[in-house]
Amino acid sequence: MQYRRLGSSGLQLSALSFGAWVTFGAQIGRSTARELIATAWDHGVNFFDNAEGYADGAAEQVMGDVIADLRLPRDGFCVSSKVMFGAAKDPRPTQKGLSRKHVTDACHAALARLRVDYLDLYFCHRPDPDTPIAETVWAMDALIRQGKVLYWGTSEWSAPQIREAHKIARNHHLHAPTMEQPQYNLLHRERVELEYAPLYAELGLGTTVWSPLASGLLTGKYNEGVPEDTRLGRENLTWLQRTVLGSSEQRRVERARQFSALAGELGAAPAVLAIAWCLRNPHVSSVILGASRPEQLRQNLQALEWIERIGHADWRRIEAATA
Repeated sequence: MQYRRLGSSGLQLSALSFGAWVTFGAQIGRSTARELIATAWDHGVNFFDNAEGYADGAAEQVMGDVIADLRLPRDGFCVSSKVMFGAAKDPRPTQKGLSRKHVTDACHAALARLRVDYLDLYFCHRPDPDTPIAETVWAMDALIRQGKVLYWGTSEWSAPQIREAHKIARNHHLHAPTMEQPQYNLLHRERVELEYAPLYAELGLGTTVWSPLASGLLTGKYNEGVPEDTRLGRENLTWLQRTVLGSSEQRRVERARQFSALAGELGAAPAVLAIAWCLRNPHVSSVILGASRPEQLRQNLQALEWIERIGHADWRRIEAATA
């Protein structure tokens, strides 16, 4: 495993991390979840990502139980939660958002579900138009000073919003956001590579990127349609299918087919190659992997080995095929 600093902080995260979105508490059972966490840990993964909204809090419950059952040393791993959408199926106004109340309540609830005394990373899952950014910055700073959170950050915030949070923190001597969690893959590059480009040096921003496989599209499994037994085939995720497959103008499936063909020509599994491409970006602190089967996770963890196997000319071909 390779370890990278989280932006300009001193925290070292595994370049490949493991997340619970969609799978934990919904798609897989506890025994499989246990095997996945154990597999990740055995391969050097030290960062496990979660959120209050994943399976209405059940994902955090399962992850906390599994980590406790495996008796992983608390000083050897990092765990995250994200706040915004709430854990209730039909949240009331104070059960969601980024108000001081919900940020605080959600932190306490995540600590209980994950069975830890503090969160290593705590993200604002999306911007909250109903809460002033200053209120959220003060709330996060309070949790850090109380020892309940070590680093806080954002997820899918715009560059101006991140800058505003830093300005507020700087003016009031508060803890500023350390990291951002954006989507990043061969079919979704603009925010990480263009919008955030000035922030890496200016603010020391770290990134823990999600969906390196574009929700499975870059694995090739949807090249000929959407099988019922896949993530995009689930009835409760039809919104995700629309987002992932995109419109005809975006040519996302066509570009994924071209990528799969090129991966085959290079002798690599498309998933491994897509993850390796994300890892080549020096501004990526950690790539969050998701998996429903241990063998799938073991294969994707091979991505680090492929960074140097592929020459610059072939990486350019890969980018051209998905452009």
